[in-house]
Amino acid sequence: MHRKKLLDLLKSYQPIDRREIVFKNEMLSFIETEKNCFERTLSKGHMTASAWLLNQDGSMVLLLHHAKLDRWFQLGGHADGDSDLLQVALKEAMEESGLDYIHPISHEIFDIDIHLIPENPKECAHYHYDVRFLLQATGNEEIKSNRESKSLRWIDKNLENLPTDNPSVIRMFEKWLIVE
Repeated sequence: MHRKKLLDLLKSYQPIDRREIVFKNEMLSFIETEKNCFERTLSKGHMTASAWLLNQDGSMVLLLHHAKLDRWFQLGGHADGDSDLLQVALKEAMEESGLDYIHPISHEIFDIDIHLIPENPKECAHYHYDVRFLLQATGNEEIKSNRESKSLRWIDKNLENLPTDNPSVIRMFEKWLIVE
């Protein structure tokens, strides 16, 4: 059921650049051909979900300094068999931020990306087929990092304050600037 819903969401998604057009086509093909695409046991790659998580008034986005990769990224993680990627993004955002009150700003896809995860002692190199959603914290809780991050940081709409040069994070940042 959710696989079809995800395919419909992807088909209606409007990429903003050539890279996203390629990602969209590759992701659609991957989901349609790989029965176990939502399982991390699929060693060549698997579906993940991320959150572009805004604070309560929408003026800041929460990024995490990833413990394993030692770089700044949006919150997110593995689908682990769940094809409802919006729910995965919500769950991951709550787990990685320590916030309990988060809701989707939209049920539509905010961004997509396919990226290589380098080989590490526990797994071979593989791809993450990442679907990103625009979410918002609805309470005034304090953020709390967990073992997956070295740090969490709210970033305002000044590109100079972005602690990464990762093209996909920059693309989401630029989309966020024009959302309102």
